[in-house]
Order: sequence, then structure tokens, then C-alpha cells
Amino acid sequence: MRRFLRPGHDPVRERLKRDLFQFNKTVEHGFPHQPSALGYSSFFHLMAIGTRSGAIKLYGTPGVEFMGLHVENNTVMQIHFIPDQCQLVTLLDDNSLHLWSLKQQHSGASELKEKRHFTLRGPPGSPPSATQVTAILAHSSQESLYLGTESGNVFVVELPSFRILEDRTISPEMLLQQVPEDYRSRRSLELVESLREHPQNPNQFLIGYSRGLIVLWDLKSNQATHHFLGNQQLENLCWQKNGGQIISCHYDGSYTQWPVSSDDRQPEPLESKMPYGPFPCKAITKICWQTAKNGLPYIVFQGGMPRASYGDRHSISVIHGNQQTAFDFTSRVIDFFVIANPDPRVEFDDPSAMVVLAEEELVVIDLKTPGWPSVQPPYLASLHCSAITCSHHVSNIPLKLWERIIAAGNKQNSHFSNMSWPIDGGTSLAPDPPQRDLLLTGHEDGTVRFWNASDVCLSLLYKLSTVRVFHTDADPNENMNPMGDDEWPPLRKVGSFDPYSDDPRLGIQKIFLCKYSGSLAVAGTAGQVLVMELNDEEAEQVVDHAEADLLQDQEGYKWKGHERLKIREGPVRFEPGFQPFVLVQCQPPAVVTSLALHSEWKLVAFGTSHGFGLFDHQQKRLVFVKCTLHPSDQLALEGPLSRVKSLKKSLRQSFRRIQRSRVSSRKRRTAEVQEGIPRYDRDALQEIELAPVQRKIEARSAEDSFTGFVRTLYFADTFLRDSSRHCPSLWAGTNGGTVYAFSLRVPPAERRMDEPIKAEQAKEIQLMHRAPVVGILVLDGQSTPLPEPLEVAHDLSKSPDMQGSHQLLVVSEEQFKIFTLPKVSSKLKLKLTALEGCRVRKVTVATFASNKDEYSENDLAILTNLGDIHIISLPSLKIQMRYPCIRKEDVSGIASCVFTRYGQGFYLISPSEFERFSLSTKWLVEPRCLVEAPEHTGNNYVHSAHGMEKASRKPNRESGQSSSEQGGDERRPGKLMEHALLNDENVLKEIQSTLEDGRG
Repeated sequence: MRRFLRPGHDPVRERLKRDLFQFNKTVEHGFPHQPSALGYSSFFHLMAIGTRSGAIKLYGTPGVEFMGLHVENNTVMQIHFIPDQCQLVTLLDDNSLHLWSLKQQHSGASELKEKRHFTLRGPPGSPPSATQVTAILAHSSQESLYLGTESGNVFVVELPSFRILEDRTISPEMLLQQVPEDYRSRRSLELVESLREHPQNPNQFLIGYSRGLIVLWDLKSNQATHHFLGNQQLENLCWQKNGGQIISCHYDGSYTQWPVSSDDRQPEPLESKMPYGPFPCKAITKICWQTAKNGLPYIVFQGGMPRASYGDRHSISVIHGNQQTAFDFTSRVIDFFVIANPDPRVEFDDPSAMVVLAEEELVVIDLKTPGWPSVQPPYLASLHCSAITCSHHVSNIPLKLWERIIAAGNKQNSHFSNMSWPIDGGTSLAPDPPQRDLLLTGHEDGTVRFWNASDVCLSLLYKLSTVRVFHTDADPNENMNPMGDDEWPPLRKVGSFDPYSDDPRLGIQKIFLCKYSGSLAVAGTAGQVLVMELNDEEAEQVVDHAEADLLQDQEGYKWKGHERLKIREGPVRFEPGFQPFVLVQCQPPAVVTSLALHSEWKLVAFGTSHGFGLFDHQQKRLVFVKCTLHPSDQLALEGPLSRVKSLKKSLRQSFRRIQRSRVSSRKRRTAEVQEGIPRYDRDALQEIELAPVQRKIEARSAEDSFTGFVRTLYFADTFLRDSSRHCPSLWAGTNGGTVYAFSLRVPPAERRMDEPIKAEQAKEIQLMHRAPVVGILVLDGQSTPLPEPLEVAHDLSKSPDMQGSHQLLVVSEEQFKIFTLPKVSSKLKLKLTALEGCRVRKVTVATFASNKDEYSENDLAILTNLGDIHIISLPSLKIQMRYPCIRKEDVSGIASCVFTRYGQGFYLISPSEFERFSLSTKWLVEPRCLVEAPEHTGNNYVHSAHGMEKASRKPNRESGQSSSEQGGDERRPGKLMEHALLNDENVLKEIQSTLEDGRG
């Protein structure tokens, strides 16, 4: 019976675990997936974005953001802020209206909550179109909403009760009585397209109908005072600031100016223009007329392009005097607004910026600076401007390296405006970040982007492109050439979203940055490995290249995948930043699956599905290659782009695995054990935990595909041959459960360039179950993980203990196993798959610090194929915590996850968004913000401090989901956008298509 027992819980350890570990999903970085609506509060300087999954996100000054989620998960169609109030109304595609409110909590921060919702319903038997809302006016009285419908009726709803004021309903019949007979008989009014309040008189507002009729309605007399008889299909309306004119835009690509005076109740239009005529044009769907001090207005409108030649363009045009530009976007425009002086008492609008929400990015145009340059957004970055293929996180960046990266990025951003970010509402209460963190993302187009991941806003610091090293069909400066002055329409491309890659082989698959030396290694889809160094100046240099034949001329193998990229011969000009100085080309040119860089020894190791190699980038010579290909593994030679994988073999292997799997029921077996224990012993066992019965795991066949696939590479200075001398070493783990260890002889610094590095295979370990090796780690004599290269030299870590015996930790998908070194005898293991029924997908060493004292410890953080995160102690290999994090169906989210060194992590919840989470009580990055209620003092227009907090982010301890949550996945700690996104199978497929590991 003793084998079923293990020591009970230690109360001291349990208390310490509560001080060290806590799971929180904190913030979403990036651009909302599938945005559908845009709103703006000119009083609070806050922007709201709604999505097709029912999420609503609010943004203010950098660091101020908040998210809510409609229970219905329906598309958000419209967003309207209640004037001068911390409230907004959303309209969903199910015709429901929702009132949201920002309120300050006891903690001092604000949170967004839905107060109530309402659906406009007609009398029994009426068609749905009778009450289908098409236009909304949030009246400045803050007491009512005006709802235009498909039937032409305008309903009045009281706020905040959502009570319909039936006696104030405006019906089409009431309006048609005052319209001329010939106009009335010619057409019906159809739906309400637009409702616009008079800028100077709150008792009047415009009603625009689809067929062209525009009515000025007076609330006091409850009748129409003016009729504007348009003869074109109406799209939208706007007022001039003084209320003297209105501007209507139409389906035929024209806009019309109408005078508003007390003398003429049925005026003729002053002017009608078709900006891009005379040929047929697309509709102008929205227009803004902004007055300026110099007397020339800013006319901003969406659409209106000539149908035949430019009908597929997504454009917004700005006209100011003789200056006219059509800003051309690479994705569909959802909506836009112009930021101007909101004070109704000033004479001019004096616009300063235009904010455009496109389907894939947010673009802000500076209207004050000549040339109207773009403003770089501090948040809502378009992470997926090219599809993300990999990511890499580096914590605690030294200040000097940080400043050099920022300086290189600033030189790239000289074309951006210097305007401060115009959406500056709210106050961030979050503390300054304790350290500088970088998140590097590799992309399909061969670029690597460096993001500031230190705080709530994920902002772009610098972009590195590897394209110049290779010959491609596209000219890198193709999109930089401005159009000539005589071009018409005057189109100008704006934004960064460009989903098309010139060559899929350019895609970045692995990144490794050494923060101490500034060395960077990136590897790609076609077997290219580039080693770079940071240079503050532009340089023109030759990129040396070497070839690594991983098949070592073995006969009988023929590569069926893509060809290698063609390297540019001669000097190549590189801009300031990271500049490649050597290229290693793997042959066959398969996807690089693992990468490691050791800056102190000047070595880079790389692995593919065929083997691995070691390259000395100081002497620029290949040290050795090792072929790991199994004789029966023909699939490894087909490449990720050939798509000729044997379906028959895959099916056969799948059925074989199903037949071998035998999963025991833990509950039933545990109950049987308890029945076998005598009654008098049970009380004594109350404090002792029963060891779970292990599942039986069958060994994998050596003939399984991709057994030679190199999953991990690791450098270590340890005892490999005997216990008296330590030496540099390289470790490699494969998909077939094999670990290779090579001892390295690195010459001393004074002879480093003269003597070659020598390598010799010292060990080879074959795991019994042949499970893929996903991590390798060496622990020193104090059972502490070895420090990073150069970390000790920079006095940022203690020197490793080289007196006691070292230990080797091998992490496979199924188990953790510790071996003694140098004998490599098994010492301890944790059978995760046998105990928990899951497999390891990601593993890292993380430092966890107590939030109460100076205590800290190193543990393993792992992510499983079920989406759970386990924290496992070192070196005892005991499971400390288990948190549900990602849905097990979200294979792409699991594949994209990256851990940080201090217990945080990121994973993709859509192609354009990272979810950030924290496992630590001490290291927590989350929004904490304030929005203060409006203040009106006398006749002064006061713009108070304001902000908001992500209130839906609640701590989720081990106990699981709180009782206050409504609906959604039981694995979620709150109402998250992720819940809405991951209900959409298309989202999962889109992420998976960009993140699948190419196996070639």
C-alpha cells in the first residue's frame, strides 16, 4: 500500500505558493479582430471600437483602455456617446440597444458596466422593418435618444430608462403633408439615413431619408420648419458649425450644400459637386465640413471614387482650398471622425486630426502639418500587417541597448508627424513599468518587429527586414515613390497593413536575441540563418555566406520541397539597426525548427527536420553538422510547401496510436484503493494525499514520421566527460526522443581567431517512450539553472556553482526527467502524461518573486496541449499550480504562446491580437485608469481629467471561476474578447494558417 501514499500538504509551502503564484489575464495587445463600429467623445477625448464578436473597447491617452463584452456576442453596429456624460449607447445587429456607464469604484479607478438594454418593438403584427433602427441621435439634453428606422418613423426613447415616448414619435405621414404634391407622389421616404442635431439650437435636428428628402424638425412646435428636396439617394448629412448650412452626400458620388435661413422654408441647393466626376462614381457614404480660421473649409468625405477605374479602392478624401488628397487604405474603411475644437461657443472648428478605423488598422492623419502626414499610434498596433509566424520575448533589456534600438526606430519613423497623440482622454493610475521588456515578432514577409512590451501599450520600436539579403521580384522601395502632381485622383497610400508576401520562403521561423552583446540570430522558412549585429550608422557591406549540408551527402535522399533563396552578390546597403554580416544556408532548405545563440563563444546552432549544425560566426566557418534523419522518414524530405504528405501513412499511424491508447479512470481506481484500506486506518490518512494512478503510455515507434525533427538546442558549460573538468557543450533534442550532447573546445580569447573550435559527440540519450524532446536544461551544484551567456560578466547573476555535481533536466512531451552529470544516470522524473493526461507544448524557466518579502525561486512554467499552464518546482519536479488558460480547441493559440522570464506570457487570440497573462503575484501589467465625471462651472467649458480601467479583468485563483461571471467558457476568468473571438472557427483557422510549423 505504501506506493499509493505520498507526504501531505505543507502549510508553510501552501502559504508561500499564495505569495508567489496567481493567474490573471491582464490586457489584450494589438488591433481588435473584425471591427464593426466607431464612436468618439469630443468632451472626454475617448474613442470606442465595437467588433463583430460583440466586444466594445474604449481608448484614451496611452495606458487608458477598457473592454466590455455584450452577452449576446452579436455584431456592434453603432456606438454613440451621451454628450458630456460618462455613458455610451451601442446598437447590435439584433436591433438591441445597450447603455454602458463608466463609474469610479472604491479602488479609485473607473470601470465600464452595462446598465441596461432595450429592444425597440412595434405593435403586434407589424413587420420587423417598422422598428429596425438605422440611425441614432443622442440628444445634448442627455435625456433622450432619437431612433430612425427602416419604416421612416423616428421614435423617441427616454434615458436612462429606455422608455418609449409614444406621443413624440415622428411618422412619415406627418412630414409628407407639407411636401409639394409632385415630390410626394414621385417617391416614398423610405428609411431614415441620418439624424443630426443643430449645432447652435438643441431644439432642432435634421432627419435625412434615403430617397433624398431632408427635414429640419423643431421639438418645441413638434413640426417641420424646413424641407430640403433632394433628388439623389441620400447617404449622410452634416452641419456647418454656425448652423447656417447643411451638407448632404449621395449615392452618385456627389455632395450638396443647402442654406438654412428663416426666410426660405424650402430652399434650393447652393451648390452640388461630384469631386471625382463626371464619370459615374461610387457613393460618398459620410462627409464632414470643418471651418477654419483662414476661411477655407476642410471637406472630408469617404468614397466617391470613379467606379470604372478606382471602384475597388478604400479611400477618404480631404479637400482644403487647392490641396486635395485621397488617402488610400489597404483594407475596408469602417468609419472615421475628425478631431476639432469641441467648444460650441468658438467660431471655427479648427480641425487638427482625422482618425480612420479600417478593417485591419487604425490610421490618424495630422491635418495641421503641411502634407498631412500620419501619426504613429501608441496602441492598437497592426500586429498582423504581415502574418505573424513566430515570437520571442526578452526581459529586462539593458538601457544602452534599449536606447540604440529606439534610435534606429526613430530614423525609420521620420515620415511620421510629431503631433502628440490626439486621443488623450483619461488618466492612467498604473505604476511605471519596473523594467524594459521586448517582444519580437517574426513575420511572413521576412521582417522582425521589436515591440515595447513593458506596459499596457504594445508600441512598435523598430522594424528589421531581411529581404535585402536576397533577390526578390519586388522592389523594396516600390511603395515609397510618391505619385506625380498631375495624377488624378490624387491617391496616397497610408497605413502599414500589407498581408501579401512576395515570397513565402522569406518567412521568419525562429528568433534569438542576446541582450548583453546586441547580437541577433533569425532563421527562416527556406533554411536561411542570419546572424546580425547592431550598428548605429548606415552601412554598405558584403554578407558572407556558408552552406551547411545536413544530409552529409547520404545517398537515397531527394529533397522535394522549395528551393533556397537566391543571395545578393556584392555589397548590400543596410539602414541603421541590426545588420546581417553572415548567412548560413541549410541544405536541404527546410524550415529551421530550432535556434540557439551563444554570444560569449560566438556560436550559433540551428536545427531542421534533417539534423542540426554549429557555426562559428566569429571565424565564419562551419564547426560540424549532424544528420538526425531516420532511414524510413521520407516525409521530412517533402517540405511544407509541397503538400504531398502521404495520407495513407498518416491515417495508418493515427489508427495505430488509437489502438495503443489505454486511458484509466482515475476516480474509479482511486475509489478501489480506498476500499482496500481498513476502516481504522482511514482517519490516519486524512492528511495524506493519495498518489493518482498513472495512465499506461505506449512507446512510440521509431518509424513514426519526423523523428529527426530537431525541437530544441541548448548551450551549457558543464561536466560532460568527467566530474573534474567542465567544458562548453551543445545539446540537441529531437522529435524521436533522442538527446545528443557535443563537447566543444573553444580557444581562449587571445587565440580565438587563430584556432578552430573543435566539437566531439560525447553523449546520446534515447528516451524510452521516444516522446519529442521540447526542452533541455542544466542545473548547477546548487540546483540553479545555469545563467545566460554574458549574464555573469555583466554582474546580473551569480557565477554558477561548479563544485557540486550538475544535473541535466530533459523535458519531453510526456515527462520530466533529471539525470546526474557526467554519468547521465536517471535520478528523478515526473510522468505528466501518465498523471494528467496531457502533453507539454511549451516550457520555460521562470523566476517567481514573493509580493511580501525578498524571497524568489526558479520554477518551470509549461503549457500543455489542453491549454492548461502548470508550474513545476525545481529540482523536486512537483506540480505547484495548475491554471486553465487557453481553450484546448484553440490549437493556434497554444502554438503561438511565449513565456517571459518573470512569469508572464502572451498568446494570439486572433491574427491581430495578443492576450497577455501573468502567473506571478509581483509581476503584473494591467490597465488601471480613471474617468472623472464632467464638471460645468458657470458658463465655462471644463474638460476634466478622465480615464478608465479594464474592469472585466479579475484575478482568477486556483478556486476557478467566480460566481459573478455570466455565460461563456468555464475556463475563462471573466468576460474576455478572447471568448467571443474563439467561438469563431474562421478566426482559429486564420491564426493556424500562419502559425503551423512548417515541416520540411
